[in-house]
Amino acid sequence: MQKTLLLHAVVGSALLFGCAFPLMAQQGNGYLKAKVNTGRAGVFIDGKYVGPAANFGAARKYTVAVGEHEVKLIEPRFEEFVTKVQITEGKTSVISQSLTALPPAKPPFGRLRVEGGNKFTAVFVNGRFMGHAGEFNNTMQGLLLNPGEYTVRTVPLSGAEHEEKVTIVADKVTAVQVKP
Repeated sequence: MQKTLLLHAVVGSALLFGCAFPLMAQQGNGYLKAKVNTGRAGVFIDGKYVGPAANFGAARKYTVAVGEHEVKLIEPRFEEFVTKVQITEGKTSVISQSLTALPPAKPPFGRLRVEGGNKFTAVFVNGRFMGHAGEFNNTMQGLLLNPGEYTVRTVPLSGAEHEEKVTIVADKVTAVQVKP
């Protein structure tokens, strides 16, 4: 399947997850819009998580300053995609990339749940982006991990990060509490 990242450079204010965000620089801004077939992929601009790709469709955009930026797409089941993008005021930049699937993990598994906080809070396990809290936050959801010890870090779009060590046990659920 073709995974596509679409970047638009336009001047104005941003709307992200239904909230207005201030411009990143005083002048010369554009917007990021992503259209990625795997909407779970996390979108990172210059190392900062800005949300899942599914949120960057026609109605939502993210303000990006004019200039060169590193854009990274991370989806745990696919190889990471990283590129440099030159955003020019009033212009549109388009990037297309087919992500390569990774081999699936083998059982046994335990389940990690992330409870509380914003559903778009980024979840990292041992430093690797795994998704957002909304994917792992109820009794029917969770991140399947092989038994062992892990460091879980949650990074909200705004507010304080949280990090803790957890032990995943086969066929058991381990919950991490995220403060709002």
